[in-house]
Amino acid sequence: QLQLVESGGGLVQPGGSLRLSCAASGFTLDYYVVGWFRQAPGKEREGVSCISRTGGVTKYADSVKGRFTISRDNAKNTVYLQMNSLKPEDTAVYYCATSQAMCVMSSDAFRGFWGQGTQVTVSS
Repeated sequence: QLQLVESGGGLVQPGGSLRLSCAASGFTLDYYVVGWFRQAPGKEREGVSCISRTGGVTKYADSVKGRFTISRDNAKNTVYLQMNSLKPEDTAVYYCATSQAMCVMSSDAFRGFWGQGTQVTVSS
């Protein structure tokens, strides 16, 4: 079965950290650009970060720059999102997705696989 599976979400206090994983099964992830997106209740989905096929290019939304780091381990067929200094406004469902286009922050470019999402809640 061809799918992306996110994991690593949970409840964390403000200032805490989480590492999300996006694992591909049934296909080779290193053929794709991978992006992370998030959607909070009542808000539109927004791009968080993306990484090129080799990992040489990474991009971040202004709201997460300096706090989040995207990386990939093609040997493990997995992309990660390290999230530090979390804020309540980071609370959302986080999704990963694949693209055969360039690393851009628009979900319109990610017409490949999408995961089911993992909930991140930042609250004291």
